[in-house]
Amino acid sequence: MNKYPKTEKYDSKWIEENWMGPNPLQLLEELCNNLKLSSGMKVLDMGCGKGLTSIFLAKEFGVTVFANDLWTDPTENIERFKAEGVADKVFPIHAEAHALPYANGFFDAAISVDSYHYYGADEMYFPCTFSKLVKPGGQLGIVCPGLIQEYKSGYPPTHKSFWNGEMFSFHSAQWWRDLWEKTEIAEITSCYNIPDPKAIWYPWAYWAKEHLKFNDVEFLDADTENQITLLAMTAVKKI
Repeated sequence: MNKYPKTEKYDSKWIEENWMGPNPLQLLEELCNNLKLSSGMKVLDMGCGKGLTSIFLAKEFGVTVFANDLWTDPTENIERFKAEGVADKVFPIHAEAHALPYANGFFDAAISVDSYHYYGADEMYFPCTFSKLVKPGGQLGIVCPGLIQEYKSGYPPTHKSFWNGEMFSFHSAQWWRDLWEKTEIAEITSCYNIPDPKAIWYPWAYWAKEHLKFNDVEFLDADTENQITLLAMTAVKKI
């Protein structure tokens, strides 16, 4: 049985033309298995990239999506939304993660697929920004690249030559759980390493090596001790 049946409905070439990391629809479908989304909800899609995840949310769950991204032109995104017939449900927003134009408690859910680690790995972002976006009882969810365990150096010995910059925001699922849980703002409803993460990551890695000259293939090949992962976490806001 296919693990991601909703994703299978979407053209693989279309996904490849628009992805900016490991298959975002598979990652989102994994996350949504632990969320309760229904028609009429307002959902923030933080770091939506070229909007694939936002399109998926609108089509599969009938929610209204605010597709927020810093790196992608919102005018280009609205054209994709029009082409997919969801321009009445998905609204492109250009905003940096620390300067968001939304009222507190505006959303029923806020999610982030493969971007939260860029801005959310500090002590302040969850309690001071991200959690405030949703109403009490609202849902929160993230998918991030990460590590099976924490290292004093910040990285596994196998990856010393690869580690730089943003990679120091790669952490274990337990680390992320602790970061949110200690605020007592939300109840963690799931937190785990996604099974067989390389099955999701390698197709992107080979594509990125060919089209972008990235070294993700070498990065994954070096992981002989299986310490690199993709993790998912969901929560419900208590206050």
